[in-house]
Amino acid sequence: MNIKIILLFISFLLIIHFNLFSQEKNKIHTIAFYNVENLFDTLDNPSTYDDSRTPYGKDNWTSKIYWKKVENISKVISEIGYDETNALPTIVGLCEVENKDVIVDLVNTEKLKKGNYGIVHYDSPDERGIDVALIYKKNLFKPLNTNSTFLDIYDEERNRQDYTRDQLVVEGYLENEKIYLIVNHWPSRSGGELRSRPFRNKAAELNRRIIDSIQSINKKAKIITMGDFNDDPINESIKKILNTKSDKANLGKFDMYNPMEKIHREGKGTLAYRDNWNLFDQIIFSSSLISENKSNFSYYKTYIYSKKYLYNQSGRYKGYPFRSFAGGSFLDGYSDHLPVYILLIKEIK
Repeated sequence: MNIKIILLFISFLLIIHFNLFSQEKNKIHTIAFYNVENLFDTLDNPSTYDDSRTPYGKDNWTSKIYWKKVENISKVISEIGYDETNALPTIVGLCEVENKDVIVDLVNTEKLKKGNYGIVHYDSPDERGIDVALIYKKNLFKPLNTNSTFLDIYDEERNRQDYTRDQLVVEGYLENEKIYLIVNHWPSRSGGELRSRPFRNKAAELNRRIIDSIQSINKKAKIITMGDFNDDPINESIKKILNTKSDKANLGKFDMYNPMEKIHREGKGTLAYRDNWNLFDQIIFSSSLISENKSNFSYYKTYIYSKKYLYNQSGRYKGYPFRSFAGGSFLDGYSDHLPVYILLIKEIK
C-alpha cells in the first residue's frame, strides 16, 4: 500500500480518537448575548412609546412582519455556538424585547422549541417599553433567585427622571455549579457620547455594586455580566468603573476579566455606524471562571457570531450587520447588532 495513504489513514484515526477523547473528557456550554433589535409585538401598549410598531403605525408592523422577525431571530440563536458544541446555546441573554409574550413566541419556534427554554423576564420602566431577559435550557440551568434592579438616573439638563432598562440578576445552578448572571442594556449614546456618558457611568456603578454584593457573600462566586453596554471595552464605564482586566495573568481574586477588549483592539465589533465599528455587546466574567483557578466550569474562548448572512451583501451598507428594519421598511434581516458568546468547559472526571 502507498505510504502516503497509510499515513493519511493513521492521521484520520488519530483525529477521530482525539475528538472522541475530548467529548468524553469535557462538556461544553454556550453562554450568549444578543441585542435582537426591537422585537415588538403588534399591540399598542398605552404606557409606552410603541405606537409605531403596530399595524396602523408608521412602521406598518403587521403580524406577518412580526412572525418573520421572530423566525429570523430564532434562526440566529439556534446557530450560536453550534459549530463548537453541536447543540443549542445553554443560556442566552437578550435585550430589546418588548415583553414576555414575544419571548414565549421566540422560544416556541421550530428552531428553538427542542431546547425547552425557560424564561426570566421583568417589565422595565424604559420609556420605549424594551426590556432585558434571559432564556435557559431547563434541563441544564436551574434559577434559584431572580431580581430586576432599578437604574436610578436623573437627567439634570432636562430636569427629569430618565427611565431606562433595569439590570436583571439571576442566581442559579448550571448543572451542579452555582453561577450568577447579570443582563444589561445600558443607556444609549443619544444626544452624543459625551453628554450621555454619565448615564452609562451610573449603570456601571450599579453593576459594580451588584458584583461587589455577590462577592461579599461568596468570595469565589462565578459571575457573568453580559449585555449591550453602549460603550466599548476601553471606555470609562467598563475599564475604570467596572474595573475590567484584559490580561489573565494579572487577575486578582475579585477582578472581572473582559476578553472582548483584545477583540476590540483587533478592530472587530458588533455594530457599525458611519463606517466605524463598535464592540458594545460584551460578556465579562469573574476571575473564578478562569481555568487556572480550577473551577468545575472554566472559560475556554470568546466569539462574535458573524456568519456571512448576518451582514448586508450589497448597497450602501454593504458589510454592516443586516438589520431587520430601516428607512420605514422591514428589510427581512436580523439585527443591527451581532451576537457574542463564550464557551464554558466542564471536565468530566
